[in-house]
Amino acid sequence: MTYRKLILRNIGRKKTRMLLTIGSFSVAMFLFGLLTAIQNAFYQGVEMAGADRLIVRHKTSMVMPLPYAYKEKIGRIPGIAAVQAACWFGGVYQEQKNFFPQFAFETEEFRRLYPEYLMPNEQWKAYAEDLQGCLAGSKLMKRFGWKLGDKIALRGTIYPGNWEFNIRGVFENTKQEDDTGAMFLHYKYLDESRPIKGLVAWFVVKVEKPENALAVAKAIDAEFSGASFRTLTETEQAFQTDFVKRLGNIKLILMIIGGVVFLTLLLVTGSTMAMAIRERTGEIGVMKTLGFSDRLVLALLLSESMAFALIGGGLGLVLIKLFTLGGDPTGGMLRSFHLSSLDMAFGVVITLATGIGSGIVPALGAMRLNIVDALRRV
Repeated sequence: MTYRKLILRNIGRKKTRMLLTIGSFSVAMFLFGLLTAIQNAFYQGVEMAGADRLIVRHKTSMVMPLPYAYKEKIGRIPGIAAVQAACWFGGVYQEQKNFFPQFAFETEEFRRLYPEYLMPNEQWKAYAEDLQGCLAGSKLMKRFGWKLGDKIALRGTIYPGNWEFNIRGVFENTKQEDDTGAMFLHYKYLDESRPIKGLVAWFVVKVEKPENALAVAKAIDAEFSGASFRTLTETEQAFQTDFVKRLGNIKLILMIIGGVVFLTLLLVTGSTMAMAIRERTGEIGVMKTLGFSDRLVLALLLSESMAFALIGGGLGLVLIKLFTLGGDPTGGMLRSFHLSSLDMAFGVVITLATGIGSGIVPALGAMRLNIVDALRRV
């Protein structure tokens, strides 16, 4: 009998125990993958942030507006290649649950500032010529069954009333295929239709050289240091990170949940392995009598623990990967919902570490057991 067959027969001795142990690993790794996918969704905007883009917002809070007149002054600062105004729209489609991100941008510099958004030139032209036009991501189009040229109506939350838009373009994203669940509309259309005009939520600034971003940011804030509306200029990555932090310390919360789950799994699996080894104490004595070395016994018992982990953990990772392929389960609340190959590889490493950690103490005890004491328990 080969070592592989010996290991497989040993882990399959108690069918109920085997299924429960494998199931524990499967559930734990499924939860690991789910938490990782959620974390990826929250921090995706941070990862996608452009190194050559700055965000200029109100110094007090990002919810406070800035005058549109600042745009001309910002554009005159050396080292800036392009500036455009931006606003959050905040509408819902048909029902309150049909939420998705909507941003109002100026048209002139949009494609220069965001080259990662791709669409046919004829669609961009149609959008630019239609003040009520909008650009929708391919994921958003699929979610609601929209078609190019459709007229859609959104119920405003920040700006009350029914707003009608014509879908003139469908965009893809070169940085992350799942980041196509948003909609872009004309800032001019929004500004002309709302009661208070001439205000923006933030300015997007493209710097000529990314290495000069910090100096440009300081120059912008110095320009408005004595103004009624003072500014805070930061990198797009810092802006996205600050936005996520306002929702809470997502990473810490997920780490605590994951840590508790894996600590519990470690204790449960360790207890299972200890019981299994205790039941086979006599067999271990016979194995040593037949010439199995202490190190070989240790390796075989650790292999059993790792086999439990790999079978159960692998099953959990496959299931969560299949689950993520179905897209965002929240119906649009998450910007994306995916599990990368790197995340799955990390999951395998965690699984193996848990398998070794849960089996090392019982296996060391069996390795140190002398033959006389082991056979006495038969």
